Parts: sequence; structure tokens; C-alpha cells
Amino acid sequence: MYRSPPGVKGFLLSIGLLGGGLLLTFSLGYLIFRFLAAALPRPVDSPYPGYLILIFMVLLLIPMLILIARRFPFITDWYYLLPAISFVLAFTLYPILLTVYFGFTDYTGLKNGKPDRSTETSIVRVEGNTLVAQGDATQSLRCVRPDCAGEKLEVTSDTQRATLTMVKVTGQRIELSSPPPFKPKLAYHINSYQWVGLANYRDIFSRAGSILFPIFIWNLAFAAGIVLLSAGIGLILGLLLNNKTLKLRGFYRTILIISWAMPTVISFQVWGALLNVNFGAVNRFLGLLGSYPVPWTSDPEWAKVAVILIGVWQAFPYWMVATLGALTTISDDVYEAAKIDGASGWRTLTRITLPLLRPSFTPLLLSAFAFNFNNFGLIYLAINPQPGVEGRPSTAQAVDILISWAFKTAFQADGGQAYGLGGAISFIIFAITVVISLINFRVTGALREVR
Repeated sequence: MYRSPPGVKGFLLSIGLLGGGLLLTFSLGYLIFRFLAAALPRPVDSPYPGYLILIFMVLLLIPMLILIARRFPFITDWYYLLPAISFVLAFTLYPILLTVYFGFTDYTGLKNGKPDRSTETSIVRVEGNTLVAQGDATQSLRCVRPDCAGEKLEVTSDTQRATLTMVKVTGQRIELSSPPPFKPKLAYHINSYQWVGLANYRDIFSRAGSILFPIFIWNLAFAAGIVLLSAGIGLILGLLLNNKTLKLRGFYRTILIISWAMPTVISFQVWGALLNVNFGAVNRFLGLLGSYPVPWTSDPEWAKVAVILIGVWQAFPYWMVATLGALTTISDDVYEAAKIDGASGWRTLTRITLPLLRPSFTPLLLSAFAFNFNNFGLIYLAINPQPGVEGRPSTAQAVDILISWAFKTAFQADGGQAYGLGGAISFIIFAITVVISLINFRVTGALREVR
């Protein structure tokens, strides 16, 4: 019987025991599910529902928690963490591990490990390790290799299915590496994906000069530009609206906060229409002033200016509210003392107000930079379609940042859905984000007091 270890050690031990118990019972539940499907097969078109795995898991988890509690009595104080750990494992850790794994494969929309139903081939008879198809199997299966050697085949009956490896296909005859475990009626070619090691990363860095580095530099400028401009504007407006003698302060605050309160999707779409080169209200207004139309959405450089302006327009109310909130924490006695000492307004601002705002603003600036570094919504919604850049694929256009490049590669990619390449890009984004965050914390000293 173990007593509760103190501090962080006890917390980590509890998390490890509960997380390990969840993983173990889920694995056992999955094995029971597979055994049930093999022992009591059901028709192929109505298999056992997947939620049975969770039911088996819960049935196993309850006695396991009792056994763990008897061995480690202190663990009962941490059982309230079970739902949180379950969600973290299922919706955070598992997707991360899956993304990292896909980054080392050639997994795509076409190579997905699933049977291609369009290659359905009827099986006439079985001769040991050989299946005899109704027609020419080399044409119906549509393998990558002419003889289908080494490729996977799914065979099914009314109640069973199995995956086998093809040795050779010649006309109607499909030679397998092992005999089928039952008499199949239909066969399907499986779109297999393979482990390719560092091939995706080599592909990314082989084009780093034309894609990765330019997008990364623009990503930094995009995030820093939005944060610095919006924070500066919000700070100025907050300082102005903090003046208690200003009339209609409530009205001004309400008007200026509208852009922050509007739904993001609507505001980005509206801005996309306003900046239309030919029909947008912005260019029409500039025309009245004698200016030529600005190619906001058709020129690569102007498109970058446009998305930064849209991001600033959306974000400055946040900084205005943050400034007003932080100013309320500064005592009026400080300003009274400065006034008695004869300090001017500018000196009071630079020597008192701004230094006292710094502790509040530093973590907000860091979090805002991290958010805008991966601000996918703005890039995807504000200017669509984007202007292209010569020498780049359609997945890496003028204003694409790293995260939108990864998304387009994984889910568009000219219809191919290169999930493996997208996973590799996502892992690179993760590594870059961690490095930038550590540099920020190091330079600003935001974590200096944390022990």
C-alpha cells in the first residue's frame, strides 16, 4: 500500500496510472471486439458497431480502477481527472501521434489503406492459393504493378472479410501468398500506403528556397505586423478612452468594439467584398480621390497588405479593452504623486503608465503572436482565391502561411489529398512554433519567476 507522494511527483504518478489504465482497457476492449467479430461473424454490410469497443472498455475499466485503488489508495483523490485524461488522449494525443506517423508515409486520398470498391471482382472458384475471377482480373483490379505482385486484396463472403497479399495476377487467375480462410465471393484491390521514412521531409526541404523559407518569413511578418499594429492602435485608443473627462466615452467604446464582436466568418467575407479590385467600396472611394484602383486581391504584395489590415481591424478592439482593463489596476495615487512632482503628461505616460502596463501586456503579446502565427481563418476566408506566385504550387499561394499551406496540401493538393506530406509540414510547424515560443520567453523573461 502506497502513500501519496508529495507535489509534482504524486501528480505525475496519478496521471500515469490513470492514463495507463485507460490505454490498457481500451486495448483489451479492442481485442475483445476483434475476437467477437471473428468468432461470431455478421454480414459484411452490417458489421458490429464500433461503440462496442467503448462498452467493453468501461466494463474492464471499473474493476481495474478498484484494483489500482487498493494498491495505491491515494489515487481515488485523482479520479475526477479521468474524463479530462480521456479527452486529452482521444482528441489531443492521438491526433498528434497520428499526424507525426503520417508524416513518414505516402498516405494520400488515393493511398489510404482502404478497399477500392470500383475494382469489385467476382470470384468463380478457389484453387488452393489461387482465386479464379469471372473476368480479366488484371483489368478489373487496376493494380499499380502490371502483375499486382505484393499488393493487397480484400476478399469477402456474405459474413466474412479478410485481407490477403497477391503474388501474381494473370488473366482470370489471382495467385495469393496464402489460401483464403473462407470461400470468397468478391475481391477488391486495396489502395495501400507505405512507410517512406524521411522522403516527405526531403521533398519539403528540397524546395525550401522557393516555398518553405518564403512562407516562413511571410508568416513571421504577418503575425508580428498584426500584433504590433493592433496592439499599438488599441493602446492609443485605450489611453484616450480612459480620460474620465471625455464625453460620450460609452458611445465611443461601443462603436470601436463592433469589429471584435462581429462573427469572424461574416467580417472576413465582408472585407473580401470591400476590397474587390473592380467593384469593392474601398477602390471606389479611392477613385473619388483620384487614385488608381489598388489590386488588393490580385497582386501578391497588395494581398499581404490587405490581410494584415483586416487582421488589425479585427484585433485592435481586444487590445483597447485590455488596455482599459489594465489601466484600472493603476492607482490614482500614483498619478497624483507624479502631478505633485511636476511631471508632464508625456513623462507620466513613458515613466509610469507604460512601465506599469508592461507586466500585463507581455503575456498577451506572446499569446497573440502564437495565435496569429497559426491564424488559418483569416488567410482562408479573407482573400479567396488568392493571387498565385510564380514557381509555387497551388497549395502555397501569395498570402498562405505555414498552417494554410499544410491544410491545402493535406486536404486539397489538386484532388490528391497528400495527408503524409501535410503531416510532415504540420510537424515542422510544431517545431518552429516551439522554438519561437522558447525564444520569446527567453528574451522577454516571461517565465523568469516560475520555478
